[in-house]
Amino acid sequence: MLLSMKQMSLIVSALGVLSFLFGVIAENKKPKSGTPINGKGVIICKYPSDPSVAFGSLSVAFLLLCTAAGYYSLFYSYKGKSIPKSVLFKSTSFSVFFNIALITSGLALSLLLWPTITEQLHLTHNVHRSLETDCPTAKTGLLGGGAFLSLDSCLFWLVALMLADNARGDHFDGAENSNRQVDEDSATFDLKI
Repeated sequence: MLLSMKQMSLIVSALGVLSFLFGVIAENKKPKSGTPINGKGVIICKYPSDPSVAFGSLSVAFLLLCTAAGYYSLFYSYKGKSIPKSVLFKSTSFSVFFNIALITSGLALSLLLWPTITEQLHLTHNVHRSLETDCPTAKTGLLGGGAFLSLDSCLFWLVALMLADNARGDHFDGAENSNRQVDEDSATFDLKI
């Protein structure tokens, strides 16, 4: 099945928005802290039900899918016509937005993974030998920041896709014009003979 550029942009957009939504939900569902329960020489932290790990994991998964779809959409062979990567990277604006999209995707991934993994560790390792623990949770705000960076990276992938479309148009128009010029020159040569 051949995909159009419009369909690819919709796929990238949908995956980016889903990553954003799951990241925001994960931030809002994260508990403030756990309840310490005294045991024999230990404190056991009892946390309320915490769906933030599941939502954070979904946000990470959709961010990875959005990044993969965004990258793939730039070099996909639309209408059976492929373009060399070197032609795309001749455009300075394309190179800049491509690199910004990669960097924001990486930052979003780290800001989403860090609290998700930390929260999972707090939930599984809930027995503390220190009697002065306050049953911590993952740092507040990182999931929300990662969610917004995830949305930003999606937008940068879309801008890079638009710039790639412009470069494709310029490349194929230039190729058509040079072919037309060669045809006209050969027709002129045939007339002279």
